[in-house]
Amino acid sequence: MNQPAPATPGLQRLELIMGMPIQVDVRDVGVGEMVVERVFDWLRHVDATFSTYHAESEISRLNRGLLSRDGATADVRAVLDRCEELTWETDGYFDIRGSHLPVPVETAAGELVTSGIDPSGFVKGWAIDRAAAILDDAGARNYFINAGGDVRTRGGAVPEGEWRVGIRHPREHDMLAAVVPARDLAVATSGAYERGEHIVDPHTGLPPRGVLSVTVTGSELATADAYATAIFAMGEAGPAWTTRLYGYEAMVILEDDRVLSTRWFPKE
Repeated sequence: MNQPAPATPGLQRLELIMGMPIQVDVRDVGVGEMVVERVFDWLRHVDATFSTYHAESEISRLNRGLLSRDGATADVRAVLDRCEELTWETDGYFDIRGSHLPVPVETAAGELVTSGIDPSGFVKGWAIDRAAAILDDAGARNYFINAGGDVRTRGGAVPEGEWRVGIRHPREHDMLAAVVPARDLAVATSGAYERGEHIVDPHTGLPPRGVLSVTVTGSELATADAYATAIFAMGEAGPAWTTRLYGYEAMVILEDDRVLSTRWFPKE
């Protein structure tokens, strides 16, 4: 006679925020629902502050000339400062000064513009890193946060000793390209999976060629996500640039199906 599977310990919750599904899985039985609610409250706050789809977000108001950078909140200024550092680190391949915005905006002078800053390629990871800090401060030691395929882990998938993060194959959507064993790790992947050719080479304005997907692992999801975006934007030059990474590892899948990884990229 088949026995029912044991219930998963802790708390599991899924919500649609920032235009994507965000999953929080906490395996510590002593962490209450109010802690998870604080995580999702924080993520909703981030969406309201940074989204280019919300007319009254700080980013939208900056793009319309209704808010100065000095007048923005400390979080917004810190994000923009870090984005500028990442632009320099990646030779300009990570660039929040997009050639287009998802929603045209009207400036204070009444002009309709379609260009401006869009830090969402950094903000998602940054928000999840801060969400992880909320769980850490509440005593959580075993959790998994998945934001649209980008992941931040702590501890293990109790009763298992570690989390296993599947990296979807860029061509065969029902297959995995790799499985990353993860304890206290961030895993970010960039590619033309869901949204098509949404990443462009900021130097040419054209989609990169020669690469299908890039996965970067490290301690911070925000930085890993920005690096993955930049490496993908580099196209065929991306794998060579990954040798400059410090504290982060990368796996690149090329259009000819070759898989290139840095020496210590974690995979089963």
